[in-house]
Amino acid sequence: MEIRPYRAIKRKITKKIKVGTVSVGGNSIISVQSMTNTLTTDIKGTISQIHALEEAGADIVRVSCPDEESTKAIKEIVKAVSIPIVADIHFHYKRAIEAAEMGASCLRINPGNIGNSQRVLEVIKAAKNNNCSIRIGVNAGSLSKNLLEKYKEPCPEALVESAQDNIKLLEDNDFFNFKISVKSSDIFLTVKAYRLLSEICDYPLHLGVTEAGGLLTGSIKSSIGIGQLLMEGIGDTIRVSLSSDPLDEVRAGYEILKSLGIRSRGVNIISCPSCARQAFPVIETVKLLEKKLAHIKKPINLSIIGCVVNGPGEAAQTEIGLTGGGQDNNLLYLSGIPHSKVPSSEIIEKVVKLVEEKTKEI
Repeated sequence: MEIRPYRAIKRKITKKIKVGTVSVGGNSIISVQSMTNTLTTDIKGTISQIHALEEAGADIVRVSCPDEESTKAIKEIVKAVSIPIVADIHFHYKRAIEAAEMGASCLRINPGNIGNSQRVLEVIKAAKNNNCSIRIGVNAGSLSKNLLEKYKEPCPEALVESAQDNIKLLEDNDFFNFKISVKSSDIFLTVKAYRLLSEICDYPLHLGVTEAGGLLTGSIKSSIGIGQLLMEGIGDTIRVSLSSDPLDEVRAGYEILKSLGIRSRGVNIISCPSCARQAFPVIETVKLLEKKLAHIKKPINLSIIGCVVNGPGEAAQTEIGLTGGGQDNNLLYLSGIPHSKVPSSEIIEKVVKLVEEKTKEI
């Protein structure tokens, strides 16, 4: 996707850390994350889901580690996958130590529920000894008691103070390979917290609106929150948290990045909402094309417009375009140039073939 001057995003350059083989921060690409929803002890099922997430474009995948059996499973999981694995740790610091020893690339710890400072220090030691990064995962739903007493309720200042306390703890123990998140299910709280944090530190930030909801509502909330921050140049890695298939999180993440011209992957379909002028069934056509072109990984722009009002103009801006025409004379364009007429019954077949041929050339 061409980046025009008015679309330019001036990204804040943060410190660069390593999450396994993936760089986060600095001038690294903004990575997309998701989390498995299988039982981590189901090693075969978890590996299968990680492979599917990687195929969908995930750069980093997190697995839950609620017990010792789960952290032990990480050893077998990391052997079978090439993508960096983050261990999600809550309540028991020993799970973090075990996960680091089993080969996790990163430990996600929530300062509000991991325990006292001494336990955090033991986690830091394990991370150092095993070349493991850390994510300080501050969450509005699990702030420490002293911060809730001080601020009376979750607020941006409370989230940032929690992050600052833990940044100091890591820095005082000579540990700098970490990133930070300050998440809430409230968009306004989330955005303000990240803005405040970005002003006072230059560690890489993991963006997300936590517990955002189902596929539609959660994607919308996440797009507003994550998108707003990315447009301001804030953020180094993202996770769209949905009550949906983890694959949907990756797809939504890429759509956010794609819409901002930050990263491109797969087919970007530009399509009209359809109206009485449509010369072919636009909605059904787009749905089928999304399914049949889901395997395409190389970036390509495709316009599917139901009539000649905007069709030729959109086709001029895309590699492949389709404009609805009267009497079943729909017109296909290649790079804005009329290519061939196609009846409605052959649209899917023709467009899929052209996209596949075009992406082979890229």
